[in-house]
Amino acid sequence: MSLNVASDDFLRELDASLPGVICPVEARYLEEPRGVFHGQASAVLKPRSVADVSHILARCNGARVGVVPYSGGTGLVGGQICEQPGRVLLSMERMTSIREISVDDQTMVVEAGAILKSIQDAADDLELLFPLSLASEGSCRIGGNLATNAGGVNVVRWGNARELCLGVEAVLADGTVVHGLKSLRKDNTGYDLRHLLIGSEGSLGVITAARLRLFPKPVEVVTSLLEVDSPDVALSLLRALQRRFGETISAFELIDATGVSFIRETMPDLVLPPIGEAKWQVLVELGTGEGAALSARFEAALADAMESSMVLGGHIAQSEAQRLAIWRMRESIPEANKRVGAVVSSDISVPIGRIPEFIPRARDVIQRINAELRVNCFGHLGDGNLHYNIYPPKGRSKTEFGNLREEIKTAIHDLVYSFDGSFSAEHGVGRLKVGDLAKYGDTGKLAAMRAIKTALDPNAIMNPGAVVSAGP
Repeated sequence: MSLNVASDDFLRELDASLPGVICPVEARYLEEPRGVFHGQASAVLKPRSVADVSHILARCNGARVGVVPYSGGTGLVGGQICEQPGRVLLSMERMTSIREISVDDQTMVVEAGAILKSIQDAADDLELLFPLSLASEGSCRIGGNLATNAGGVNVVRWGNARELCLGVEAVLADGTVVHGLKSLRKDNTGYDLRHLLIGSEGSLGVITAARLRLFPKPVEVVTSLLEVDSPDVALSLLRALQRRFGETISAFELIDATGVSFIRETMPDLVLPPIGEAKWQVLVELGTGEGAALSARFEAALADAMESSMVLGGHIAQSEAQRLAIWRMRESIPEANKRVGAVVSSDISVPIGRIPEFIPRARDVIQRINAELRVNCFGHLGDGNLHYNIYPPKGRSKTEFGNLREEIKTAIHDLVYSFDGSFSAEHGVGRLKVGDLAKYGDTGKLAAMRAIKTALDPNAIMNPGAVVSAGP
């Protein structure tokens, strides 16, 4: 279905009905972190309330003008980029209020434009925890986090963004407002629109506010960086620690030595924690309440792991500064990767138990394509999500290997598919992976997605070109 251009007359009428909502199209709205997509837009609209959003969508739906929702702009699959001319970009950056915090219910109601770090800090002020944690948390916004069902480093304990949200307020394509901000844990009253809208990447409607789950803030936290010989040993260590510490493990990150070398290569001034020479490192963090003697128990577990040669070396943070240094190293890997320049970046997941099999198989696949290429495999071993990225040899540019990009991407995704995995673990589909969804997606699921899209957005105005089209 074709869409209409947001004409001057349309924009003048919108401005008359909502003065000040139309803002200049700044360059930052037309760019995304990886530089793959380059946008354009007839206007940037900045609503101040859910009523504004409802009015905007009703007008755009009536005029069949495409709307691209924009949150923090940190997405890595182009879902926030308005590629075709004549669309409007709907930015949530004016809707940043924390409407309510309930200590008794352990919930918080926030508007979609709230920065993730601000939400974390507001919970922390009340000795509570909002555990969603991403490298971009200082600039990403909760509406985008929910729209993409963001993951991050704490999924092993607390789950993706979906598990951290009790309800949403949202506006559908025709301007209908969904009021779903109850604090109930149990509410089986028909279809759960919250779960439909979370992860839909703005293709069905716009999340304007959410009720988030909060948790007691851990009193004792243990963070360590440990050396292991292989992913197989890392998985064995995870299972051994889970038997001893259960769900107190909040993060278990696998780090390739290549990632550390990239940091040293591109960010020489960054102060790193002590890092051994092993091929693989694991970052482990645990947290409990008072009286659990977590530090002593973890030291004993580490001693046992070293005695059995499961762990080759490493250290436990002895201060908050040391803990932050460990996390700073982990969170600097994506920036170092960007500076090196990836030929292909992959956000994949496979069953956790098959990760030790997948990693060498994938490396063999890449070596057969070109033995000079470097692999930086890192990510969230605790939940099965790996960022399997391919780089040129040191001193050479990714552009030299651009002709191999599609072959490499296809080879990785084909292998992931054979492992019954996913080509998009936590970044979403956006515009970048629409073709992958069509190729690897289940036909029944795709048919249902298109039917839902057609039912809720019959004029196909919501984020056109992202996730899935309304047609066959």
